[in-house]
Amino acid sequence: MREVCKDWRFFDLEKGMDLEQISRDPDMFLRMYPNHVAIDEAQQLPSLFPALRVAIDSDRSLKGRFLLTGSSSPELLHGISESLAGRVGIIEVSPFTFREVAAVPGSFFGSWIMDSLDPQELMRANSIGTIQDVHRHWLLGGYPEPWIESFHNPDFHSLWMEQYLRTYLDRDISRLFPKLDRIRFQRYIRYLAACSGQIINLSEIGRTVEVPLSMVKDYQEIAVGTFLWRSIPGYFAQTTKRLSKHPKGHLRDSGLLHHYLGIRTLEQLMSHPQMGHSWEAYVIENVLRGLDLTGRSYQTSYYRSSGGAEVDLVLECNGKTIPIEIKFTQTVQAKHIQNIRAFMTEFSCPVGVVLCNCEQPTWLEPGIVAFPVNAL
Repeated sequence: MREVCKDWRFFDLEKGMDLEQISRDPDMFLRMYPNHVAIDEAQQLPSLFPALRVAIDSDRSLKGRFLLTGSSSPELLHGISESLAGRVGIIEVSPFTFREVAAVPGSFFGSWIMDSLDPQELMRANSIGTIQDVHRHWLLGGYPEPWIESFHNPDFHSLWMEQYLRTYLDRDISRLFPKLDRIRFQRYIRYLAACSGQIINLSEIGRTVEVPLSMVKDYQEIAVGTFLWRSIPGYFAQTTKRLSKHPKGHLRDSGLLHHYLGIRTLEQLMSHPQMGHSWEAYVIENVLRGLDLTGRSYQTSYYRSSGGAEVDLVLECNGKTIPIEIKFTQTVQAKHIQNIRAFMTEFSCPVGVVLCNCEQPTWLEPGIVAFPVNAL
């Protein structure tokens, strides 16, 4: 934050002095500091948001006066939606994508989806790094500090993850939801990790972890709202086929997932039963974070019919529907594109993509392209 806004005034609401200064009278504080003010951990002070609304409305012609940051927090988002609707833009800062750890800005694939959808343009994509680089990022995940430090200290990654989970539960969750049963919630998250990348039935999860359905729904809302878990709904369309209505989901950082699963090495990951689900979630996260960089809106879903036909990811943007299959293999066989071909025919899709470990973009058949993950 300090790198982005070097000449701003900074306040951290986890510092007692800053919290006392602002909480004493938020309206007065914003009169004293009406411009170029950055406030970290803003979710700690809900009374700040109504005062911000008054300060912003005092001169709507001035843009970019305040920057609020905070730990992943549904309360922060709730406060914004209540007090600052139409007055604020929300930017999610996710863990590093593969392009970011490779120091290559932007997202080729995200820009292609939003601006082109010309299959010929995909043929001009350049790979970034090696397949070994991709797999190391997949194993370790994208949280900045453990990613950087793991090059110097292999044990640091596990230690950081353990401390992160402890901080998440003992500080962030406890402050936001003081009445939450943290033991049950922790058990729920661990079970979610075991189900990562799969279709989620909350009723079944509740029975397994012995938690009432109403509580499971609350836990799920917390997991999604704190950006620990991504929920992907089933695709809905006018069709005679019966489609799955249960959401699919995954832990959003692959390194955190592997920590939960006890996976420490790439060899362990390759032989783990969750390997395929983990790879699919990793690729989906890189795709969606790339789309987020464009600043444009889109919808995500997955497709699964009662007959078992499935498409891993369906993107809807600019009035177009793009089905995406995700494979770990380097070579894409004919059986791998049967579902995506049928989906394209039924829903009149302009192009379909198979994301895999191939070396370069390759035509599979007219309108369907195999695209390397290390070029996303």
